[in-house]
Amino acid sequence: MTDAARGRAAGRLSASDALERAIRKGAIAAILAAGLLAGSPSAAATHVVLLGTGTPNAEPERSGPALAVVVGDRAYLVDAGPGIVRRAAAAAERHDITGLEAANLGRVFLTHLHSDHTTGLADLILAPWVLGRTAPLEVFGPSGTDRMTRHLLAAYRDDIRVRLDGLEPANRTGWKVVTTTVRPGLAFRDDRVAVEAFRVPHGELRESYGYRFTTPDGRVVCSGDTAPFDGLAELARGAEVLIHEAYASAGFARRDPAWQRYHAAYHTSGTKVGEIAAAAGVRTVVLVHQLLWGASEQELVAEVRSGFAGEVIYGRDLDALEVRPGRAAVPPSADR
Repeated sequence: MTDAARGRAAGRLSASDALERAIRKGAIAAILAAGLLAGSPSAAATHVVLLGTGTPNAEPERSGPALAVVVGDRAYLVDAGPGIVRRAAAAAERHDITGLEAANLGRVFLTHLHSDHTTGLADLILAPWVLGRTAPLEVFGPSGTDRMTRHLLAAYRDDIRVRLDGLEPANRTGWKVVTTTVRPGLAFRDDRVAVEAFRVPHGELRESYGYRFTTPDGRVVCSGDTAPFDGLAELARGAEVLIHEAYASAGFARRDPAWQRYHAAYHTSGTKVGEIAAAAGVRTVVLVHQLLWGASEQELVAEVRSGFAGEVIYGRDLDALEVRPGRAAVPPSADR
């Protein structure tokens, strides 16, 4: 290695170390001041877009779990529930977000490998390629993610072969997948975001993750599917947005005892979400993966508000929120 190459490598290591130190301190201003993320707050506005807020229940108005953190024209997807590509296309059109156009869907962070969070993965691999994506899809996720993607590519081998070698015009790279097995800590960074993974308890699953996005406009924390987890309060401390799954306690009380045991081990009540949000001091809570079991949306929101005085949003598919430094998130059309 030449002296110049060693200097470049040392510079990269130094920048990475500085970013990790700043993230651990939760210092958005320090990250920006160090030049570790491009721009300044709102130079390239940050949005949260809910692509799917559903559960395994077949609710026609709610697609499977998926969302996007969008910084400027770049989208960072979380989970790949059924319908993700079409929901992204709808959001791109509704909110004029080019990063969510199909050919631009290039990176996804999987929280865990339950089917309702991953059955859209094959579509995310293939449809954007057919529609013009040339770069391989980057997939970050728990152990088993690489095996899952290899099996999906094998299942669609004939489709890929015909598109590559037949009459259809097709590039030869956009169908490929690059997987990264995440561990707790810094999972990814570029000039727009730093993404940290953290483990959450989700029943018998060996690995399930949440993600914390640090952007020029603040922090967005996605709980993923999780049982009550007090450690999340520290991980989400001071975040502008906490996106959290939730079930309604009123509906839970009517469930069969076997289902109560299951849901208590895998999911979090609205009451507990409010407590976690209050302890974390977040500005806005967005509820997703809502389980009502006969309770009303208003009852679930009231549960969260019983312990949390900030903004509570009952998430719906295609909702979009603008992340604002130190303030509650608002729809992108709202006045600053």
